[in-house]
Amino acid sequence: MAMQVLVNLFIAALWMFLQDEWSFLSFFSGYIVGIFILFLIRRFFDDNFYIVTFMNILSLLLVFIHELFTSSMEVVKQVIKPKLDIRPGIFTLETELEGDIELALLSFLLCLTPGSVVVEVGNDNKTFYVHGLDIPTSSESLLKSKVRFEKSIKRVTGR
Repeated sequence: MAMQVLVNLFIAALWMFLQDEWSFLSFFSGYIVGIFILFLIRRFFDDNFYIVTFMNILSLLLVFIHELFTSSMEVVKQVIKPKLDIRPGIFTLETELEGDIELALLSFLLCLTPGSVVVEVGNDNKTFYVHGLDIPTSSESLLKSKVRFEKSIKRVTGR
């Protein structure tokens, strides 16, 4: 992917120099031409077309924002109750992800959603030990979040 971005930037700079106009608009039009050229020769690259990967990253960001807001609402519901009725605890969460980057990304995303913190990753790299604010609601919502996060992470990493 990095090679495709560099080639696209080179095409954009070359376009700007050949146009003999040093402006952002000339560079941008060269960048668009570069995207079109890279799209035409995409089968010669080992990786996916980098625009597709970029769109998958944006999709993962949108999934994270959605999960952030929904889990924030759950935490707010728990906090504004007159009587605090929570049962915090630690539960296990199994994952299908394999690579270190995938596991770290899932762990970071789960930690950033309110109401849950990944305490430890098991020795098998398949088990997360997660502390939840309220075990019944946290575990159910975190399982749903985990499935959506895993699906998006797999699309980003190309697995």
